Amino acid sequence: MENRTSASEFIFLGLSKDPQLQFFFFLVFSTIYIITLSGNLTIILVIRVDPSLYTPMYFFLSHLSFVDICYSTDIVPKMLVDLITKQKAISFVGCLTQMFFSLLLSVTEVFILSAMAYDRYTAVCHPLHYVVIMNKTICTYLVMGAWIMGFFFAILNMVTTLNVHFCGAHEISHFSCELPPLLKLSCSDTFLNNVILFSSVAIFGLGSFLPTLVSYIHIISTILKIRSAEGRSKAFSTCSSHLIVVGLLYMTGMSQYMKPTKVSSMALDEIFSIQYSILTPMLNPIIYSLKNKEVKRALGKIFGHK
Repeated sequence: MENRTSASEFIFLGLSKDPQLQFFFFLVFSTIYIITLSGNLTIILVIRVDPSLYTPMYFFLSHLSFVDICYSTDIVPKMLVDLITKQKAISFVGCLTQMFFSLLLSVTEVFILSAMAYDRYTAVCHPLHYVVIMNKTICTYLVMGAWIMGFFFAILNMVTTLNVHFCGAHEISHFSCELPPLLKLSCSDTFLNNVILFSSVAIFGLGSFLPTLVSYIHIISTILKIRSAEGRSKAFSTCSSHLIVVGLLYMTGMSQYMKPTKVSSMALDEIFSIQYSILTPMLNPIIYSLKNKEVKRALGKIFGHK
């Protein structure tokens, strides 16, 4: 008979057991979290204060910054506490709550990025009809759709996880509650859970990636038809920031959840997770502010620079 239990708590093994390394990681991730909060809050503030940024692109960007704040807050504060305490435990309910919001926010983010790609496609390929197509109602529906997709994805994977039984020490080889490492602790059959996880990642991932891909195929095709080098540079500059963010997120996020279990390792899983759940929320406002003249101009106005 297998010793099946409903876990009351889990223990994170974390990034390292070395106290000196733990303190170093605490300093590093504290700094990253502060930069993430300040950067994304600044983006939201700038967009709200400057009327010239009341456009669909910045409407989506403000929601992306809000999602990044929530995503980072879901993971990093608990991680920082664990780095400076001996008992790195989390309750079963707390673990499921963290995992739910992680699933919700990650999928919401990729669909917002897909909406931003459609916005860029409309701006570059149909500039004369841009204002009519990307009206306030359409933008609101696209953001609502992104949150609904994220909610469905999270609920779909959470419901099946509630039926899983756990055995042994309940030690998670990770620094947060993510579904793949959690399923490895199960002593019940997780075949259905893995099938649902892989299928949902494929469906929701491709459902957001394909529209982004098609949008950029049309965008690049249109840009290449522009005769002047200055015109091509200006058109491409409106999309370059978004391309960088999309590339960072999809390469790591899809790799984490769709890679075969045979190639999985604790170090690789943690590197992927750090990239898409901690570094990407920090990099987004930096990329958009450095690559965007309008954001830099608005920041200059707010802080009193000519």
